[in-house]
Amino acid sequence: MVRGKTQMRRIENATSRQVTFSKRRNGLLKKAFELSVLCDAEVAIIIFSPRGKLYEFASFSMQETIERYRRHTKDTQTNNKSIEQNMQHLKHEAATMMKKIEHLEVSKRRLLGEGLGTCSLEELQQIEEQLERSVSSIRARKAQVFKEQIEQLKEKEKVLAAENARLCEKCGIQPQQGSNEQREILPYEESSPSSDVETELFIGPPEGRTKRFRLQN
Repeated sequence: MVRGKTQMRRIENATSRQVTFSKRRNGLLKKAFELSVLCDAEVAIIIFSPRGKLYEFASFSMQETIERYRRHTKDTQTNNKSIEQNMQHLKHEAATMMKKIEHLEVSKRRLLGEGLGTCSLEELQQIEEQLERSVSSIRARKAQVFKEQIEQLKEKEKVLAAENARLCEKCGIQPQQGSNEQREILPYEESSPSSDVETELFIGPPEGRTKRFRLQN
């Protein structure tokens, strides 16, 4: 005979309800005892019948098990409360950070020249002063970078000059003194009389021009 499935609802018949209570109670107490013995677990069960009669089972001590349960629930509640407080604190910090990010975004757009329609005269003056300070800092940094690059080029020039002197000494060549800017510019020498160019206009055959030139000399 197949046993039907019992529906999980209140049994309306009082006699059937009392019989079922007695069977299920004994089975529950038996399973609790087996669990405590087989698994070495601390088990405590409290049952009140429909008429208010108490049934209990404790593998160790009911009072100590109850106290242990209270301490555990208290610690759990404390931890839950602490977690809740931390969550509230994190939510508050997140909201504050969102406001700061929004403020920084607005400041950034204003520095880029956007969203200035709602700015007052005082705010515009503050933005202008901030931009001037930024430009001054950028120029100072630019000058510093130029200076550092010049110093590096000077050091590189010294290294190359030393290398050039070493190579000239190795090849037996006299190194040139000074740089191109320090070299003396030789004065322009006037042309010698033998290199003068005749600029006078002469009409006639070449022989006559040669003869005339000899007479002048």
